[in-house]
Amino acid sequence: MTTLTLAGGRRLDLAGPAVMGVLNVTPDSFSDGGRNYLLDDALRAADVMSAAGAVFIDVGGESTRPGAAPVSADEELRRVLPVVRALVARGALVSLDSSKPEVITPCLEAGVHLVNDVRALALPGALEAVAAGDAAVCLMHMQGDPESMQRAPRYDDPVAEVGAFLAARVAACVAAGIARDRLVVDPGFGFGKTLAHNLALLRGLPRVAALAGGLPLLAGLSRKSMIGALTGRPVGERLAGGLALAIAALEGGARIIRTHDVAETVDALKVWQTFRGAAPAEEA
Repeated sequence: MTTLTLAGGRRLDLAGPAVMGVLNVTPDSFSDGGRNYLLDDALRAADVMSAAGAVFIDVGGESTRPGAAPVSADEELRRVLPVVRALVARGALVSLDSSKPEVITPCLEAGVHLVNDVRALALPGALEAVAAGDAAVCLMHMQGDPESMQRAPRYDDPVAEVGAFLAARVAACVAAGIARDRLVVDPGFGFGKTLAHNLALLRGLPRVAALAGGLPLLAGLSRKSMIGALTGRPVGERLAGGLALAIAALEGGARIIRTHDVAETVDALKVWQTFRGAAPAEEA
């Protein structure tokens, strides 16, 4: 499946890859906490990413880095809703990085095109909130929760287990009335995984996609700790490693690359597309 249906009937052809730019409106994100916390700063950052070629702007108001403490739904909504409204008014394709139905519903009403949920709509009411609208949704795998997920993650077969989890969440969505052409899946690199688990998933992306029913894959690898483990680089020096992993994900079948480094990732994808003869993602 290469066409993704978004809110408002907009359709995105994913025969070629799309870049999703990360816009954290939080004080404590692992790579850029506080930089875009104020509305004007967030909108400037979104403009820069859009101009650089981001197809989606992914707005998040709660850090999900390892060890992060949760925030209330009211606080998260206070952070994201003004940004969402402003970006939708500008015509951007807006993704909401949230798990809470109390945040999802008002943002869907404000025009969010895709919900990007690290908990795969598992919180009570989240599935119903998305099913009540027409937005797309990205279902991500996470073992545990952000506060504890990296303490001792364990799998017998990470590819099979992640693929089975995603297949079950896809089935739940379809049963709730969310059409398959609104669904994207994400193996959740770094969310309850060791370096070995992450590498197994990266190598096994085609199998993950097959287990999840052939839906489009999103990969978020930008600045992650696995790059630090492989290179010894701190968060601010992981661009080259992130680009290498993005290309590896594309080779494995990923269709959406979520990144903090939009301009550089767009350039890397252009080179890869030319080499592979793939057209970029565009609205159908």
